[in-house]
Amino acid sequence: MSENRKIIHVDMDAFFASVEQRDFPQYRGQALVVGGSPDQRGVVAAASYEARKFGIFSAMPARTALQKCPNLIFVRPRFDVYREVSEQIREIFHRYTDLVEPLSLDEAYLDVTVNKKEMASATLIAREIKGFIRSELNLTASAGISINKFLAKTASAVNKPDGLHLIAPDQAIAFIESLPIEKFYGIGNVTAQKMRQAGVFNGADLKGWSEVDLVRKFGKVGHFYYNIVRGIDLRPVEPNRVRKSIGAEESFAHDLSDRHAYISALEEIGATLKRRIEKSETSGRTLTLKVKYGDYQQVTRSKTFAESVAVDNMSAVVKVAMELLDTTEVETKNVRLLGLSLSNLDCERDLENSDAVQLVLELN
Repeated sequence: MSENRKIIHVDMDAFFASVEQRDFPQYRGQALVVGGSPDQRGVVAAASYEARKFGIFSAMPARTALQKCPNLIFVRPRFDVYREVSEQIREIFHRYTDLVEPLSLDEAYLDVTVNKKEMASATLIAREIKGFIRSELNLTASAGISINKFLAKTASAVNKPDGLHLIAPDQAIAFIESLPIEKFYGIGNVTAQKMRQAGVFNGADLKGWSEVDLVRKFGKVGHFYYNIVRGIDLRPVEPNRVRKSIGAEESFAHDLSDRHAYISALEEIGATLKRRIEKSETSGRTLTLKVKYGDYQQVTRSKTFAESVAVDNMSAVVKVAMELLDTTEVETKNVRLLGLSLSNLDCERDLENSDAVQLVLELN
């Protein structure tokens, strides 16, 4: 294990909802969700802790959330505000280290092994960061401290909200072995169920599997499982982590069911995607279509090209998207959400020299 590293994972508590409750006193202490409204078939983006007591969580359909809590307050997201607050939080992080790896607007890893204030205690640093977030931004955060990213992220969830938890080097193995399998970061509900069916209920059970058997049962991610259950996670904190994809999607108030509606929707989504790609000053070779049916089943279809996609020709992109859509079940199922994303980005691929010319594929 990497006992010489001091890693902190900071996770804001119900971030979007907490910002709304901070900025609007009438929302404080109320069951509140940020997201689309039930009558427009919205989805919960974030839920306050008061709402979570009713079993309401992010990604839940707004109608389902309202059924669980009839007095639930729905608030439209203000992403410009959340981004601004996120920048303020990161400024606090950078008072201690420049090794900050944001995972999203509301969480990040910090490597404080060597830090700007020459503090020996990572726990003290985490406590100070939480204090600044509270005093300067009137928000709360939970922090986990340990010797690697996996353990730090796991630790941050132990005492939420407003939690602080240290997994010391000499505690790591015992902690992992007693950890329920569904609490492992990187193991989702489907995989956890599959593991339980195979007799794996906690870290000790998982540790009993060989690396070969884990890969055979779960694929390449089996290598990751084999290492983390032994406290091994050598991933560095990467302050300049490369973006993997750029996308745009739209959820519809009423299900779409005809070809003209699909084309119109994809044209609008494509226009948004084009703006985001141009803003990022990159391009990519893999176009992915996301489809969510009226029954909430979700599928994706992708096509990878030999050269970068020409975003200035969005009609051609939409044509490819429709070809991908034709491989789905849209003839027998209605559609409630469509999305387009571009991955295998130029910024991910090493260029042979700084004068390399971007290649463009004519999609026709």
